[in-house]
Amino acid sequence: MATATRPRPRRTALSDDQLVELLELLRGSDSVELKLTVPMEQQRTAVEALGLDPLNGQIRLVHFFDTPDLALNKAGVVVRARRVQGRGDDCVVKLRPVVPDQMPDALRDSPAFVVEVDVIPGKYVCSGSLKGVPRKASVLDVTGGDQPLRKLFNKDQRAFYAEHAPEGIGLDDLSLLGPIFVVKMKGTPVGFARKMVIELWLYPDGSRILELSTKCPTSEAFDTAAAARAFLSERDIEIAGGQATKTSRALAYFSRQLR
Repeated sequence: MATATRPRPRRTALSDDQLVELLELLRGSDSVELKLTVPMEQQRTAVEALGLDPLNGQIRLVHFFDTPDLALNKAGVVVRARRVQGRGDDCVVKLRPVVPDQMPDALRDSPAFVVEVDVIPGKYVCSGSLKGVPRKASVLDVTGGDQPLRKLFNKDQRAFYAEHAPEGIGLDDLSLLGPIFVVKMKGTPVGFARKMVIELWLYPDGSRILELSTKCPTSEAFDTAAAARAFLSERDIEIAGGQATKTSRALAYFSRQLR
């Protein structure tokens, strides 16, 4: 009788050229975040294995803004606002991919601007995010139609958007995509030296993404990645290709609804 074997995960190693490029991006970035999405059938056991209590999770509502045909996303621009339990609203204009050394010095000197490399198995992207806290309107004001979208963003964010968005598409021309209901849990699992974050994204069609992530200084990216891989493997949490991305899934879903 043939013995059943577990399917081999897809190849997740980076090529030599990708490793060289990744090292260059890391040298110029402020931080790195290592991410992994867990297959649907393993999500419950993964949360249990990490020992994080879902009752300690923080609830978030994540709102994206784009055109129905995702013109911003195609141009590498992400406009997002969040309502966060116990913390209030925040907003961001994000550009990706970016090359850190090509960002203006004045922007890099701003404490509100962060250049970060996101690394998932087999892939990476460097992004520049200009963050802010809404002052002239709340997320509820905007999503309820009582205030224009531009009121969520400060002067620097509006200028950053205007510089990188496709010509002729202003902030107030964008449509609401969302919200996505998110539960965020974080803590330091036993046997792992760093804080780990779990984000559960619940989509209106009943699908969900469970993402594990940990941040570290860019100089410790490879050591942290190796330690995280060993830690997760010991707990039978699969590390494989075919990784889903939270934002892409959300934009694709709501874009279909708008069209």
